[in-house]
Amino acid sequence: MDWIEPGQRMTIVGTSGSGKTTLARQIAQKLAIPHVELDRLHWEPNWIEAPAPIFAARVSEALASDCWVVDGNYGKIRDLIWGRADTVVWLDYSFRVVMKQILQRTIRRVALQEECCNGNRETFQIAFLSRDSVILWAMQTHQKNREKYSVLLEQPEYRHLKKIKLSSPEMAQNWLESAVQFNQIKE
Repeated sequence: MDWIEPGQRMTIVGTSGSGKTTLARQIAQKLAIPHVELDRLHWEPNWIEAPAPIFAARVSEALASDCWVVDGNYGKIRDLIWGRADTVVWLDYSFRVVMKQILQRTIRRVALQEECCNGNRETFQIAFLSRDSVILWAMQTHQKNREKYSVLLEQPEYRHLKKIKLSSPEMAQNWLESAVQFNQIKE
């Protein structure tokens, strides 16, 4: 992988279960910048979606600073985020890797009743027996997301962005360590 220095305003994208939030948290912690988790801004308690204007206002407020890392794939606010970002990190992992990660995460969340965001929790019923299953969503969108991001990242309106495509969790960790080293050199 070619080493690419991190930006100051990064967005992490990829299929559900690819590890966007995990990587964003690690970046935020290691580079001491704010982490913006779009799911927390989008979902109200009881899995109710925030109205689009409220969601957009929350995102705009969260992006008001000069440094941040955002995780999430919400197309309705992509231009807001990508227009302000200087770097897109795409977690383009194989279907096998994504499925392994999302199954492990979902089983852990269900078993331990971990909160996802704003008091919301995954249940066995929703995770494994529902059309709203995040596992089913990841299965249905994995290939579509690969195609979508391949096209989106080549669009002229996103020419200003540094584009970092990571194809495995190991590659992501190597890039993160490079980003930390770069940040330490700058200081």
